[in-house]
Amino acid sequence: MVINGKQIILRDWNTNDLIAYAQWLQPGHEWKKLDGPYYAGPSLEEIPEIIDDQRTAIEFADWSTPRHQLIIANQIDNRMIGQVSWYWISEETNWPALGIVIYDPQDWRKGIGYEALGLWSDYLLEVQPLFVRLDLRTWSGNAGMMRLAQKLGYREEARFRKARLVNGEYYDGLGYGVLRDEWTTRYPLGFAASLG
Repeated sequence: MVINGKQIILRDWNTNDLIAYAQWLQPGHEWKKLDGPYYAGPSLEEIPEIIDDQRTAIEFADWSTPRHQLIIANQIDNRMIGQVSWYWISEETNWPALGIVIYDPQDWRKGIGYEALGLWSDYLLEVQPLFVRLDLRTWSGNAGMMRLAQKLGYREEARFRKARLVNGEYYDGLGYGVLRDEWTTRYPLGFAASLG
């Protein structure tokens, strides 16, 4: 599967992504300071198993519909930039939450996140008619994600005060959401058409 944007594509994994992915999973990268730093990341011992599991999924083309994750790749050279994903908050009520990570700080603040998350939101609402809303979860220390949610039309719907502990300091946990009808009103021809 490939979803074309203006400067990026969203696509399925391929084996060329695995070396870069293993590198980005290593400790010490900037992206880990923003992407749920209150959760423990994989240990060095767990990384080879994660890579092996991903290699198996690629070999068997074990992809669900809708996809649970896609690679964000550079439009020019197909280089892996990051990922978009989703998970259930409540499967019983068709309530998903979306996620995004862009690994290299050199790729930040270029509109890549806006494009990727907009295309991803569009895709999920298109292929999953049961979704009446999409959520994003973040924390008050991630100003970029907060701006991205608002720029796309997601609204702040929940603020859990002092719910996230990072480096000994408390931050708020935040929930953003957009309803299907709000999204289609904002992007009547689809998100990609808004990219010009």
